[in-house]
Amino acid sequence: MAIGPVGIACQKSIKNGKMDLIEPVIDRTKNLLPRDGEVNYYGRLFEKTTADIYLEKLLSLIDWRNDEAIIYGKKIITKRKVAWYGEKPFSYTYSNVTKHALPWTNELLELKHVTEKETGEKFNSCLLNLYHSGEEGMAWHSDGEKDLRKNGAIASLSFGAERKFAFKHKGSKEKVYVLLEHGSLLVMKGATQTHWLHRLPPTKKVKDLRVNLTFRTIDSDVFKDTTP
Repeated sequence: MAIGPVGIACQKSIKNGKMDLIEPVIDRTKNLLPRDGEVNYYGRLFEKTTADIYLEKLLSLIDWRNDEAIIYGKKIITKRKVAWYGEKPFSYTYSNVTKHALPWTNELLELKHVTEKETGEKFNSCLLNLYHSGEEGMAWHSDGEKDLRKNGAIASLSFGAERKFAFKHKGSKEKVYVLLEHGSLLVMKGATQTHWLHRLPPTKKVKDLRVNLTFRTIDSDVFKDTTP
């Protein structure tokens, strides 16, 4: 069973001279998942001009590197690029590769503060992904690494091309979809990572790039500074 795309709760009419414009209204309190977790879509936090500026700054100022994974002992280099930042040189291991966090940039701190204000959560790190087109995506996975705070919130900011994002229940295989807009915020928390997988499906229909920031919390009780 599949549900979605979801996120728009209702609409309202806005007067603009002689024209009535229809503006989507997002219910931020609505849980997009039917059970076993909590996902909230906040919609666009930034006007297009502001979102465009942040996208350009992220593209030019972030230390982007091709992502790496070790699968069955073989090192894989992806077209998708990533970056890992935080308030400390946190180590973060996924796909059998360990990364060490770089210091916050001014732009990342600004976006972190906006995200924390909107969600009421606190974050100490951020994993960034750069998808050059719709043909680059992410396979089914859950963010359940031991470095992360268990059941902690993960806040996902999107800039650039609008992409469909998918969730799949680990037991029932039920699926939920949401469209992530330019300048929008999605938050996953509670038992979501325990019971649900998520992915960014590739598509040939999208030609433009997308930058995604996932603000996270590394568990300070687990973290050990292992930088060389």
